[in-house]
Amino acid sequence: MNRAEILNKKVIAWSLYDWANSAFALSVLAVLYPLFLGSYWSVGDSGASVTARLAWITAGASAIVSILAPIFGTIADTGGYRKRFLLVLALIGASMTAMLGFVGEGNWPWALGLYLLASIGYYSSTVFYDSLIIDVTTPRNYSFVSSLGFSLGYLGGAMLLALHVWMLTSPATFGLASPTEAMKFAFISVGVWWAVFLLPLIAFVPEHRSGIAVSAHVVRAAYRELQSTIHEIRRYRDVVFFLIAYWLYIGGVFTVIFMAANYGQRLGFTQQDLVKALMITNFVGFPATLLYGFFGHRYGPKLGIYFALVVYVAVSSWAVFMTDVRQFYIMAIIIGCVQGGVQGLSRSLYASLIPPGQPGEFFGFYNMVTKFSHVLGPVLVGLAATFSEDPKFVLLILLPLFIGGALLLRQIPGAASRPDPQGRNGHRDRLT
Repeated sequence: MNRAEILNKKVIAWSLYDWANSAFALSVLAVLYPLFLGSYWSVGDSGASVTARLAWITAGASAIVSILAPIFGTIADTGGYRKRFLLVLALIGASMTAMLGFVGEGNWPWALGLYLLASIGYYSSTVFYDSLIIDVTTPRNYSFVSSLGFSLGYLGGAMLLALHVWMLTSPATFGLASPTEAMKFAFISVGVWWAVFLLPLIAFVPEHRSGIAVSAHVVRAAYRELQSTIHEIRRYRDVVFFLIAYWLYIGGVFTVIFMAANYGQRLGFTQQDLVKALMITNFVGFPATLLYGFFGHRYGPKLGIYFALVVYVAVSSWAVFMTDVRQFYIMAIIIGCVQGGVQGLSRSLYASLIPPGQPGEFFGFYNMVTKFSHVLGPVLVGLAATFSEDPKFVLLILLPLFIGGALLLRQIPGAASRPDPQGRNGHRDRLT
């Protein structure tokens, strides 16, 4: 692998958007928002109520993006609109995140509403971001470049979260009156970080331009295109099995990400311990995800995904018996080793399976499946919180997602997940 050829200005600029938006994914979604929702915006309410609110609003955001994804995917395949839509959606997400810093104590409805809009901006922008991977590198290098993005995201998110930990433990150093003020400022800093590091992608990433124009009937055209995409996807056996497997296991992965802080909070661990543990997850995730990229480049992404799913099954089973915060730290380190890798290799495996001429359409469908999986996990959590006060019950319902996904992934032939030395996508076996 010629690293000098791969690590060019286009690839680095593209990867920096993972650095940018991971401030939301890793700091807000996984740490700050769940903690502040429970300790400040929902002060005095039961733990099960907070868990249910977090689960249902997350499911709602994912459901909305699932509906919008086909429209955005259709737009992404037209003449030069991907970067424009990514810019608008990212700025919506960044500004709504910053506004969370101004929501007062006990005002959980406003906190939920702003979080909903920020999440829609975050998830929707990834439709356009993911589809741009084909404009910055070749199929041979998808695994490395995709994992590079995730690894930079972990590093950037961890660096910003480390600053937040410092702010929370020593607010006076930053001229802040209390940890609560520090937490509010943290939301503002995430919004600014997201907007600033979006700029390299806008400036330096090229965009393939199609001769297709966006018409006034884009919604109708989008769902006609979705119907056509589904019909087309059915012709690719490996794509079908991958998407079903991915829908299951990535739903479990996402649920672990967004529920970890809430779970630890309900077990009685301190806010400082939870933030530090999840910061460690991010720092571990940087080198681990990068190593996953090299592994996927050399041996194919499927084996790496299998290993990650085995880890998730083991950790979810073990966490049921967790009683000590030291166990939470150990779990955070283990999850950090596989969390980014399974996402990065899933994206690269999918990129290697789809037809090369319709990246926006197929990645729009991929993101729609991703968001539907993000509905699946939170809905299961919401139901668990509704019918049981025991937070450990949440973990047990995740096991079928990981196991079922791994079994379905076996349906993709080994050759389909090995890198093609010629850089071709010649392994897309059709069903018909």
